[in-house]
Amino acid sequence: MATAPVPPLPVLPKLIASDLDGTLLRSDGTLSQRTRAALSAAERVGIRVVLVTGRPPRSVPALLELVGPYAVIAANGAATHAADGSLARVSGISPSTAAQLVARVRGALPGVSFAVEYDSGFGREPAYPTWSFGEETVELVGAAEELLTSAPGRRALKILAHHPTLPLGDFYERALQTVGTSAETTHSTGLSLVEFSAPGVTKATTLITWSGLLGIAGHEIAAFGDMPNDLPMLAAAGGSYAVANAHPDVLAAARHRAPSNDEDGVAQILEGFVDAALQRHRPGTRR
Repeated sequence: MATAPVPPLPVLPKLIASDLDGTLLRSDGTLSQRTRAALSAAERVGIRVVLVTGRPPRSVPALLELVGPYAVIAANGAATHAADGSLARVSGISPSTAAQLVARVRGALPGVSFAVEYDSGFGREPAYPTWSFGEETVELVGAAEELLTSAPGRRALKILAHHPTLPLGDFYERALQTVGTSAETTHSTGLSLVEFSAPGVTKATTLITWSGLLGIAGHEIAAFGDMPNDLPMLAAAGGSYAVANAHPDVLAAARHRAPSNDEDGVAQILEGFVDAALQRHRPGTRR
């Protein structure tokens, strides 16, 4: 079983931060036994693991059942979950900011439809495509303006937008230009969906805040990703890895490469870290 060589870092990482879809998980959505074993081995030698995903809080229980009991940063940084799945912290979009965002994007891009990810649950406009959420139960259906004001007790974490005709690249650029600095704008699926979070809320900002509480600095993190919503996290980490199947922008930005998700690329790099950590602790090893 081959193990990818570990590029030199100033220190071995104290924390592994990995995206899930397209990165840690295989293309069929499964987690290989090799990857499961590599995650466990990393924790046994003292390297912490956190899962960092664009998926919303409602998906976290299933993710933990699939991957194991690790902390999760979800919704592109808008929610942080403990290893038992409990919601520890949220950074939602204020109602006024969300309403202004919807109005501006709707005005600039006629035909757009919206969905809202809450800290608990999901709502969508009637025109929002059902293929984006499969057969999941949708509790709230209505105009985005209503979804943002008629869900008492729920905090909007992420707004998703779909355009029926614009290519993703054009849609993203026009949405970004329209919204400006009033929200974080990104995309992660490769499909015609654009995602908005509160200003300053990204995978990176939440990761650095969370790791700081553990006494782990950014340069002590190795981060893995494949899509543009991973770019801030990769820029903030001391070791940034793009899997071979990553988006071209991610391949260009990351300092290191890992084999593809279907080749268990993250696991291969982790195995190298674990071997290096064990070597450091063997009797007679020079440090």
